[in-house]
Amino acid sequence: MSDAVETPRTPAFVLVRPQMGENIGAAARAMLNFGLDRMRIVAPRDGWPNQSAVAMASGAGRVLDAAQLSDDLAGSVGDCAFVFATTARSRDLTKPVMSPEAAMKLAAEKIAEGQRVAVLFGPERAGLENEDIARANAIISVPVNPEFPSLNLAQCVLLTGYEWMRATGGVTHDVTEMAGTDWAEGIEVERLAQHYEERLDDAGFFFPEHKSQSMRTNLRNMWSRMPLTRADVQMLHGMLRQIIRGRGRDNQ
Repeated sequence: MSDAVETPRTPAFVLVRPQMGENIGAAARAMLNFGLDRMRIVAPRDGWPNQSAVAMASGAGRVLDAAQLSDDLAGSVGDCAFVFATTARSRDLTKPVMSPEAAMKLAAEKIAEGQRVAVLFGPERAGLENEDIARANAIISVPVNPEFPSLNLAQCVLLTGYEWMRATGGVTHDVTEMAGTDWAEGIEVERLAQHYEERLDDAGFFFPEHKSQSMRTNLRNMWSRMPLTRADVQMLHGMLRQIIRGRGRDNQ
């Protein structure tokens, strides 16, 4: 379905005068990695369609199939209410300059309000021209090494796409894979602590006597600090039992 029929829920990524089909294909892959499929292409140097782009897209061909082709930038973003332009260089133009993170947060807000948003990416050799950027409402500037600020087209698309996913809640920042187990309950950790304390007591570990209580307290505190799973608890019980069995065989 075309953009004219349905209000889009994602920004359009506009590749302005891209020079290499491989970079267009790589940009398509980067977009689809983050759920973006609205590509627009302005005056590609090597024409369109491009077999090098198709080969590089590798699984993201549908992004290329749905890409909108335009002869000029005005025709590509004419339906958009807000346009961002990516650039690594100062352009002597009075415009808001935003990080990719801030830009994609703003893009998400505007799209939620029903506006159409586009992000411009310039040709590989020199990036967007001032005439291109003059059509944008704001600039996206990536904080890169000032001694080597050039980003590959697909890299810039990837970075912006990732920030879009972050802005729309698609990134889980911290998760623990439980691998088929659950976190140990307090009673399970308590029994583990008792098991070790009893065996260590039998082995004469809590010595000298005047330090015994503080050693026991420190041991209990250690168990409570450890994020133990039920599998961990079972393994630690088993390790201690095996050590005791091994000592018994050694003493025979």
